[in-house]
Amino acid sequence: EQQPHTRNATITLTDNVPGENIMGMGDRGILLAGGSLILQGEQQNAWTKLAQTAEAGSDRIEVLNASGWSVGDNIVLASTDFNPRQAETRRITSISNNAITLDAPLDYMHFGEITFGVDQRGEVGVLTRNIKVQASADAEDSYFGGHIMAMDGSTMLVSGVELTRMGQHLELARYPIHWHINGDVTGQYIQNSAIHNTYNRCVTIHGTDNLRIENNVTYNTVGHCFFMEDGIETGNELIRNLAIQTKCHPTLDCVPTNLAAAGEFDYDNRQAVRTSGQQSEHVLLPSDNTVASYWITNPDNIYRDNVAAGSDANGFWMAIPEHPNGAFEGTEISKNTWPRRMQVREFKGNVAHSNFDGFMFDRNINMDNTFGVTGNMHIARENPADGNSPMIETVFEDLTAYKNSNGGIWGRGEVRTFRNLKIADNAIGYTHASGLGGGEPYTSRVIDSLFVGETDNIGNPYTPEELAYGRSLPKPGMPDFPIRGYEYYDLRHDVISTTFMNFEDNSTRETGALSYLLFTSFAVSSNNTVKDVTFINAKPVHFPQVTKKWGNDNGAGTAWRTAVIRDLDGSLGGGPDSYVLIHDGVNNSLATDVEACEIKPTWNAAVCTGDVGRLNVRSPGAGGGFGGFGPRNGPAPAPVILSRNGMETDLTGTNVRAGTTIKVSTERDELSLALSQMNDGSGVIFELPGFTTAASGTEQRNLGDLRAATDTSFYRDQDTLWVKVVASGDRAPGASAGSGSIDVSR
Repeated sequence: EQQPHTRNATITLTDNVPGENIMGMGDRGILLAGGSLILQGEQQNAWTKLAQTAEAGSDRIEVLNASGWSVGDNIVLASTDFNPRQAETRRITSISNNAITLDAPLDYMHFGEITFGVDQRGEVGVLTRNIKVQASADAEDSYFGGHIMAMDGSTMLVSGVELTRMGQHLELARYPIHWHINGDVTGQYIQNSAIHNTYNRCVTIHGTDNLRIENNVTYNTVGHCFFMEDGIETGNELIRNLAIQTKCHPTLDCVPTNLAAAGEFDYDNRQAVRTSGQQSEHVLLPSDNTVASYWITNPDNIYRDNVAAGSDANGFWMAIPEHPNGAFEGTEISKNTWPRRMQVREFKGNVAHSNFDGFMFDRNINMDNTFGVTGNMHIARENPADGNSPMIETVFEDLTAYKNSNGGIWGRGEVRTFRNLKIADNAIGYTHASGLGGGEPYTSRVIDSLFVGETDNIGNPYTPEELAYGRSLPKPGMPDFPIRGYEYYDLRHDVISTTFMNFEDNSTRETGALSYLLFTSFAVSSNNTVKDVTFINAKPVHFPQVTKKWGNDNGAGTAWRTAVIRDLDGSLGGGPDSYVLIHDGVNNSLATDVEACEIKPTWNAAVCTGDVGRLNVRSPGAGGGFGGFGPRNGPAPAPVILSRNGMETDLTGTNVRAGTTIKVSTERDELSLALSQMNDGSGVIFELPGFTTAASGTEQRNLGDLRAATDTSFYRDQDTLWVKVVASGDRAPGASAGSGSIDVSR
C-alpha cells in the first residue's frame, strides 16, 4: 500500500483453451490455492458526490472531491431518480479542481443537493484504474468473463484495481473476485477498486471471516453484487462501497418476488409468475431474480456508509437462513450456528436510492435458496443457540432511503430500533412486520427520524402523467397511488420524536404521514403508538380506501379495516392518550361515535378519546391468526355480524372502545368473545339475541347491575343474553395483555 504501482498494467484473461478446469477452479482466471495476489494501484479516491445539480444537456459537473482523477478517466453518475437506468458513464475531457468537463452532454438531470434535510447529492464514481484485470472482448457476447478465486490458505491484498468483463454468467464460484472458504483472513482486503460491466456478482465472501471490503465502486453488474454466500460468514467489514445499477440478468428483465401493488403488473397470477422467477434457468440462484446490491446472510458483520444506488429489485437485502446452507449444509458447524438469532454487529450510515425496495429485512430463505415472501424473523438472542434466551435489541442507525419506487424500508423481526432515519420521495417510507406474533415488549421503534413525502428533487419526468404532475412518480402507471411515510402493520410499533414533512394532498393523489399497510391478514394493534411527533406541511394520517390496484399483488387481505393508532401525548391533535381509528364512510370502526370522537374526513379517520382495544370473536377452541384473521381448517362457520349505532361489520376481529355496547348476530351455536390490548378494568357489553348461557362470569340481576359490574358478568332476559367482558392486567407489553374473555352458547 505504501508503494503502489504507478504505471499502467493490464492483465487480459483469454479463453484460448476452452473447458479447462485448473485445480478444480475452472478456466479463464487468476486462481490461488495457497498463493498470494498483491495488486496495489494508485487510485484511492474511488467515488464522491455532486457538489451541485448536474442538468440534463450539460457537459459539465462539479463534485465534492476530484483529487486523483485525470483527463481520460471514465466516470459513472448514479441515478438520482426512481429509474436505475438513469445512471450514465462519461469520459473526463478536462478537469480543474473539482469542476469536470465531460465528453458528451448528460441525458438526465442528476440531483446534487441536501433537500429538506435529506442528502440526495448524486454519487459519482471513477471506473478507471492504472491496474486493470479483464477478460478479452469476446466475453461481451458470451458473458463468460474472467474470475479471481482464492482458496484456503491464500492471501489477496487488492487496492486500486479495475475489474471489467469479469464473472462467468450462471456458473457457481466464478465471480470477479472471490474468497472461497478461507476461514479467518484478518488483514486481507479489496479496496479503492472499480468493478464494472461484469456478468456474475461483484465481490463474493464465502466461508470467510474478517475480510475488509472498503471504498469500492461497482457499475452495471449482474446478480447479487456484494455477496455473502452461505450465512456462516462473520466479522467482515463492508465500508463505504458504492453499487450502481445492479441487474438480474445481462439483458433480461427481473422476474422478482417483491410484494408490490397489483396495478403495477398485467399478469393474471402474480404468485405463479414469482414462482417461475425463482425457477428460471436465466439466473444462478432463485433470489437473483430479485437481485440485491448487498446480499446479507449473517447479521454478525459490519455494514457502514455503503450506498445501493440503483438495483432493479433490492438495495440491501438481509436474507438470513435458519442455519448456514450451501457448502456448509448438514455440517456440525451449520447445525450449531443460528444466524437469525445473532446480533447485528453494525448496520449504520447506509444509503439506498433508485431501487425498487431500498432496505429489505425479510423473506424466508430456505436451504435450497428458494424463498417465500415472509418468515425471516431475525430476533437477536443473548445466546443464539438457545431460542428461549432473552432477546437483544437490534439497532439500525443513520439510514437514508430515497427515490425507491416501492418501499424505503421493509423489516421483520422483534425488538428492533431504527434511529435517525432519513426517508424521502418513496412510494412508501417504512413498513415493519412482526416476527413472533405477540408477547414481546415491541416489534419496532422509529426514533429521532425524518420522513419527507416530496423534496426539491423532481427527478426526470417522462410519462404524460409525470409531465403533467411536474415531477417523476414512484409508480408512473398509477399516478393516483397514495404515497405514505410510515405504515403500521401487525403487532406493536412506536414512532417517537420524529418529523414528517411535505405529505399534502393534491389533485393527482392523496397522501399521509402515518397510514396502514394496504393489504394484510394481520390486524393492526391498538398498542401502536406515536409520541413527540411533528408535522410540517403534512397531513398527519391517511387511511386510504383500498382498491385492488393499490393492494398486494397476491390479493388483498382485509385486516387494514382494523386500522388504529394510539396517540400518547396528543401529537396528532386529539389530546393525550387518544386514538385514531378508520372512519372512511364504508369501513367505519365500531369504536367511533360523535360523543367521543372528532371525525377527520380528509384522513378517512376519527380521533377518539377513551380506552380502545381489540375484540376477537370465534368459536370456542378455534384457532386463527393474530387478530382473528388467520386461516382456519374445515368449512367456514356461519358469519358473525357486529353492530353499533347504525354501523355494522362482518369482521371477527375488530377495534372496540371501553364502555360501549355491541350487538352480536349469528346462527352459530357457540361463540368466544375475547378482549385484549385494553386497560385493567375496561369493559365492553355485548347483546347476544338467541343465546342463553355464559360459561363463566358473575350473573347479574338486571341490565343496570351488569353495566355497573367491575368484573366479567352476564344477564339473561327473555330472549337475549347480555354479557360484559372486563379486561384485567397491564395492556403492555404484548398483543394479548390487558385481556378478558367469555364463552357463550344457545
